[in-house]
Amino acid sequence: MKKIILALVIAAATMALSGCCHHHRGMHVRDAGDRVKAADWSKMETATVTMTDFAFSPANIVFRQGIPYKLVIENKGTQKHYFTAEGFFRAIATRKLQSNSDGEVKAPYFSAIEVYPGRTLDLYFIPVTKGSYHLVCTIEGHTEMGMKGEISIE
Repeated sequence: MKKIILALVIAAATMALSGCCHHHRGMHVRDAGDRVKAADWSKMETATVTMTDFAFSPANIVFRQGIPYKLVIENKGTQKHYFTAEGFFRAIATRKLQSNSDGEVKAPYFSAIEVYPGRTLDLYFIPVTKGSYHLVCTIEGHTEMGMKGEISIE
């Protein structure tokens, strides 16, 4: 798990330094820090996505704009899986990604979250940009086997 967290920190830092933040809807949320600080996290809502071999459940997830969330991403499969939703990650203000046993990562954004079998990671965020975003597992063959979905911000 420590390797996962280190990989996430490196990926986030690399993206920040390289300026890799464009997509069809624009840049990452620029005032994410201000939004995260201003949010009332005591009113946070919790949603859970379970990864199995080879599906996300639920496959379609809906978040409401401006509401603080904790997204519990759990892997109940027998192999590692990725929660990859680059457009979605650009459309949210991220507070942190937390492992309940290994610590947390505070980064402005992510491109993918890797979760090992039997493990759970919690993503704390605020949805900002309305739209629909693709969710896939980017491990070779997993998307083709049905591991895909859609995340919407309303």
